[in-house]
Amino acid sequence: MPDASPDPAADIPEPGEVRRLMPGLLRARMPLPFPPGHVNIWLLEHEGGWLAVDTAIASRTTRELWDRVLAQPALGGRPLTGLLVTHFHPDHIGLTGWLCGRFGLIPAMTRIEWLMARALWYDSGPDMMAQQIAHYARAGCPADYLAHVEARGPLYQRAVGELPRAFHCIRDGGTLTIGGEEWRVMTGSGHAPDMACLHSAARGVLISADQILPRISPYVGLHPGEPNADPLGDFLASLERFAALPEDTLVLPSHGEPFRTLHPRLETLASHHAMRLDALADACREPATAFEAAQLLFPRAAQEPGQIGFAVGETLAHLRRLERQGRVEAIPGTGEAVLFRAR
Repeated sequence: MPDASPDPAADIPEPGEVRRLMPGLLRARMPLPFPPGHVNIWLLEHEGGWLAVDTAIASRTTRELWDRVLAQPALGGRPLTGLLVTHFHPDHIGLTGWLCGRFGLIPAMTRIEWLMARALWYDSGPDMMAQQIAHYARAGCPADYLAHVEARGPLYQRAVGELPRAFHCIRDGGTLTIGGEEWRVMTGSGHAPDMACLHSAARGVLISADQILPRISPYVGLHPGEPNADPLGDFLASLERFAALPEDTLVLPSHGEPFRTLHPRLETLASHHAMRLDALADACREPATAFEAAQLLFPRAAQEPGQIGFAVGETLAHLRRLERQGRVEAIPGTGEAVLFRAR
């Protein structure tokens, strides 16, 4: 395995800069105007240039920062020769169209993530907004938050540029040859439906996207477009796939710093959600809406209009997991709201 930096987490690139983690593997870091405040971009030497993993949101700032990244001496003046997008969220796919148009690329993605991005980019009319408002009404959100959702309108197109009309499909278990080396695609679910991660056995490296983060638990929420899903169940099940990787794997997450404690981190993520499920089941001894339950799981976020949607979405995901476990049941509440009661 090529030697990595003794502590790859210690040398954090400033926006527009890159850092070398090991031969043929660079890191850039793009700012975000929302938590967690940044997204990592990984650059792998490939076919006389560089394959980028993810793009950041579409904005003037990120386009200017990409110009600075591409001009860094570590890239040797070589262009992007490939682009892999891990999933459909704006901080990962936002500049895909711009980069692909600039370098004549077709992005590699899993099919579900590609279709999700395309569907959301074109679904911005009044019917979509009505569905969102009804979703939050069933969750018991107050009228002022429903008015906030309606006033802000659709968000996806604000951070995602126009997408290419073609893509290269990658699948779980498939392999990609990048820079003459084999990388295996491993997909995760829950945070996104079919998020692509990349593992190189030769390098001992896992590009983990948002599936495994070093300090925070990835957002796992129930969305109005798939109201009967069990995203937390999907997330916990997909974590188990990564337990077979070696303990000393260098994990390159989309947010936060690289780390080597893969197995303890997987255990921590699973136990974190187990404790939240127990706390939520206990709280539902008195029937509560998802918005009321969110005050327990996310007391600060549930008070901020910009974060309420995330708090309620993740609370609904936990409540759905409890439903599937037979620990709570949904019952009618006041008006459109649904209550959850412990069994």
